[in-house]
Amino acid sequence: MLVLGFMTGTSLDAVDMAVLETDGETIDRFGPAGERKLSDAVRNVIVEATQQALAWPRGAPEPPIFAHAAEMVAEEHYSAAEAFLAANGLSWPDIDLIGMHGQTVLHERPKDGSPGRTVQLGDGAMLARLSGRRVVYDFRSADVAAGGEGAPLAAIYHLARARKSGLKAPVAVLNLGGVANVTLWRGGSDIEAFDTGPGNGMIDLLVQARGAGRFDKGGAYASVGRADEAVVRALLAHPYFQAPPPKSLDRHDFSLEPLGHAQLEDAAATLVAFMAEAVKLGLATADPAPAQIIVCGGGRHNPEIMKALAARLPIPVKTAEDHGWRGDAIEAEAIAYLAVRSFKGLPISFPKTTGVARPATGGRLANP
Repeated sequence: MLVLGFMTGTSLDAVDMAVLETDGETIDRFGPAGERKLSDAVRNVIVEATQQALAWPRGAPEPPIFAHAAEMVAEEHYSAAEAFLAANGLSWPDIDLIGMHGQTVLHERPKDGSPGRTVQLGDGAMLARLSGRRVVYDFRSADVAAGGEGAPLAAIYHLARARKSGLKAPVAVLNLGGVANVTLWRGGSDIEAFDTGPGNGMIDLLVQARGAGRFDKGGAYASVGRADEAVVRALLAHPYFQAPPPKSLDRHDFSLEPLGHAQLEDAAATLVAFMAEAVKLGLATADPAPAQIIVCGGGRHNPEIMKALAARLPIPVKTAEDHGWRGDAIEAEAIAYLAVRSFKGLPISFPKTTGVARPATGGRLANP
């Protein structure tokens, strides 16, 4: 099947798009990939929806802004894809299936016997009507309803991608989005995945809180700052890091309060060190230890993050591009791959990736 995958991360930067030809097990061909920046109007509505989601009590009615934001997200996806397909000599009838992750505005892991909550906004039915194609969306809810973490979900695609490029286990794949997550491939079909800690999201929140922009472009602030290792140790004392995998995070799960006294540059450098140390702590659970770690996602564009990983991890740190992967498109490719698996009823989450009791499919199908 020729599938168009969409991903919008918590950085609220862009709609990422990738076309993949796959049967949901092997990857036959990579089609074009690209992005379109989110409009300010959509970004502002998502920010407000996120704030309302964080204040949304369990059992209370869903905030009305969710439906409005979901429609705006679908329209933004459709508009982005119209231009993307045309620029690459494709049209909607060429696409067999669409996978839309949607915009995460809330993610809470299961706690003290209570199930988790996860919300990805994107009106799949509207996108199906606009495009005239079948759409798979809402990938995480079924896993959460079955007692799983709902994240991370890309592990099964990381396995397929590693096999496609002829890699040999053991290998780790690190995705640096708003939250950082790692896939550990031990060999065969043995994969484990979990969120290691904050990714770019906490740095973004710091920079925004200080009125210094939306993110630390190129690691400019962190590059002239000095990490406070005492604060790093304090942050690593969070109970999350003592919990065994599988486990998941929201980018709002850690407070910026310990950095309140620090200059912006030092605070940014401290968060970079925290991210790298959290990855190191996560890898310490791997048995056997991976021979290398492959970094994808937006965080690999920050030179300070890549330097910190190289300095603090005991294994070689490679970028996705070192292996011929499209580092900015991995998540959109993964959503395309998961869409086919969902359409065919194949599992997309597993006991060692989300903590669900048994391998489970997920996602909802919207017909045009």
